[in-house]
Amino acid sequence: MKRYIISICIATALITGGCRNETGHEHAAEEAHEHVEGDGHNRSAQNKDDEDRNEAGEAHADEIHFSVRQAETAGLEIEDIAPGAFHQVIKTSGQVQATQGDEITLAATSNGIVSFVNKSITDGAAVKAGEAIVSVSAKFLQDGDRSALAKINYETELKACQRAEALAKDDIISAKELEQIRQRYETAKTAYEAQSANITAQGVTVKTPVGGFIKNRLVSQGEYVSVGQPIVTVSQNKRLQLRAEVSEKYYKTLASVRTAHFRMAYDETLYKMQDMKGRLLSFGKSSGQSSFYIPVTFEFDNTGDILPGAFAEVYLLAASRDDVISVPLSAVTEEQGLYFVFLQLGEEEYRKQEVALGQDNGERVHVVSGLQSGDRVVTEGTYQLKQAASAGVVPEGHSHSH
Repeated sequence: MKRYIISICIATALITGGCRNETGHEHAAEEAHEHVEGDGHNRSAQNKDDEDRNEAGEAHADEIHFSVRQAETAGLEIEDIAPGAFHQVIKTSGQVQATQGDEITLAATSNGIVSFVNKSITDGAAVKAGEAIVSVSAKFLQDGDRSALAKINYETELKACQRAEALAKDDIISAKELEQIRQRYETAKTAYEAQSANITAQGVTVKTPVGGFIKNRLVSQGEYVSVGQPIVTVSQNKRLQLRAEVSEKYYKTLASVRTAHFRMAYDETLYKMQDMKGRLLSFGKSSGQSSFYIPVTFEFDNTGDILPGAFAEVYLLAASRDDVISVPLSAVTEEQGLYFVFLQLGEEEYRKQEVALGQDNGERVHVVSGLQSGDRVVTEGTYQLKQAASAGVVPEGHSHSH
């Protein structure tokens, strides 16, 4: 009996201990699972915070901080983008020429040796209307001074005419003889008066009837000239022509061309026909035998420092298009073949924006993509913003844009 009781107690103890162990293992497993889940949730939350911070950092990585003071120093100017009209542009080259009738050529009025009145008279020298340019003298030539001979001949014929008139009153000579003497006198008078107003001690002077500048000096100091030989060309330089050469592929577009912009090869100034009372004269209806280009000619007032004969970069403006986004050329920067503008995001925040460009008219350029209406674009001071974007340093006191 005792053995039986002892056996029961041992069995009970073993069962109870097993249950406790199983319960303990279950609790331990649950705690371990909860701990793993808790760490997983914590790590997920941490990763999400890190991702948010990275996204925020990336969103602001391309922003440029530029203070108000720096903007004033750099001369920043902002333009609000709005679609507008923009002309189709034919970009080509051309040459400025003098207008017909705007130039005169002075010729020698007698034979002799040329002497320039002012030794500083060269190509480009300014002259006034009525100013003496050269004197022509034949004093030391074998044939003598023709102006002096003309004076002597005039005085001789004058006396002969006066004497003949007196003889004709007394019927000593016939009316026919008197008429012949009068004709010789009138011829001598005309020859003398043609030079008398310009005869000086140095010879016969040649004056310019118009003011302007010496375009070409055709003779040299001390050179012999004969009557009618060109001496100098004087240009008034008031009205000029621009002759552009256009490729044949634009022939159909030329009918819509009405005005143009141009920039001289020696100057960065952009000239506009509408500001210079310019007008389209004509465009060719065929190309030359030795050229595949069609001439387009404008006429305009020379209101600027434009040199006739110089070459120019020409922007012919054809049909106008509406709802086109464009920016000033000064707003665009270039890096490794890509083009960018700078957008103002806030009072002191800016961002570099890549754009695709179309045609330009020498002043503004068509933006094909990259901008939309309402964007605020920096048009002046882009060089400083570019420096700030690449190096974080703004050069003080420098306001030139590239």
